[in-house]
Amino acid sequence: MSVSSRLARSLRRRACWVLLALCGGLAPLAQAERVADLADFAGVRENVLVGYGLVIGLDGTGDQTMQAPFTGQGLTNMLSQLGITVPPGTNMQLRNIAAVMVTARLPAFARPGQNLDVVVSSVGNARSLRGGTLLMTPLKGVDGETYALAQGNLLVGGAGAEAGGSSVQINQQAGGRIARGAIIERGVPLQLGAADGSLELLLRQPDFATAQRMVAAINREFGRPVAAARDGGLLVLRGPQSDNERVNFLARVENVEVLPGTVRPRVIFNSRTGAVVLNGAVTLQRAAVAHGNLSIVIDNEPQVSQPQPFGGGETVVTDRANISVQQQGTALRMIEGGADLVEVVKALNALGATPQDLMSILEALKAAGALRAELEII
Repeated sequence: MSVSSRLARSLRRRACWVLLALCGGLAPLAQAERVADLADFAGVRENVLVGYGLVIGLDGTGDQTMQAPFTGQGLTNMLSQLGITVPPGTNMQLRNIAAVMVTARLPAFARPGQNLDVVVSSVGNARSLRGGTLLMTPLKGVDGETYALAQGNLLVGGAGAEAGGSSVQINQQAGGRIARGAIIERGVPLQLGAADGSLELLLRQPDFATAQRMVAAINREFGRPVAAARDGGLLVLRGPQSDNERVNFLARVENVEVLPGTVRPRVIFNSRTGAVVLNGAVTLQRAAVAHGNLSIVIDNEPQVSQPQPFGGGETVVTDRANISVQQQGTALRMIEGGADLVEVVKALNALGATPQDLMSILEALKAAGALRAELEII
């Protein structure tokens, strides 16, 4: 066979395989993820900061100092630092100032001179912080040390108006944000790894299968055993001791692609909003469900008792309560099992239940063994 014939046959064989893959003849490959999306290096973390400050320049929507005395105390202390003495016992009826708490997150590797976003929230009875300016506020860590200084104009997403005893409000007005509103004054010391070069890798969702696959993928990337699993959530890496070489080592580790283990099936209930969320691993076995609604209606009907003419009595108004109980029953309905999320959603939608009713139905299906998932209420 000539070289050209063998080449043509090889090209035809590859074209057939590509066609089978496009037509669904081959099973779809699972999606691999980067190590940086599945795990974090020990020590690389954020730190929370908090501070107490004052917002000025409000259009009569600030704290009522009689009901929030700490606002006046804070203003007096600030003025004293600026060389202004307020006579003791002075009753400052100010409505353009509000006491606030300022929070921020100090990221890892932050250096002095960099900026942070801050969140400002009222702690008094201010109606709105719209149009206000935050005065210089020290932001402290858990150790009591100052790590940043915040100041600037607030951006409040809410709005409102009132007149003649009527008011309207859109969103929340007692809090706002200042983009890049804080300047870092001190960084947090961070030691990345031990003195011997060992590093710890923490899985965000501990899983033995994912840890085993991650160890294999990292060792395959470097061609030698540099990673070992201590348990399902912790990996130990043997990296270089030089800082520059260690950064290059961690960059390679973060870009290693790993096929994560099977996601644990889970159903999340939000008890405040009634939201129900299912992940893609939830499965449903065949079951029969009957669900009805029970409603109790209490209606007060005023009745007037009128005395006879010239009887000397008084007219009396009494309330008569009418109580009725109604139960909307439904027949037993069969729901087919589903091996994927689309089939599960179709089966649950066929019941025609509200999200609040759906919580009760899913709990009953879990107790009956028909729902293969964990229930979590937040």
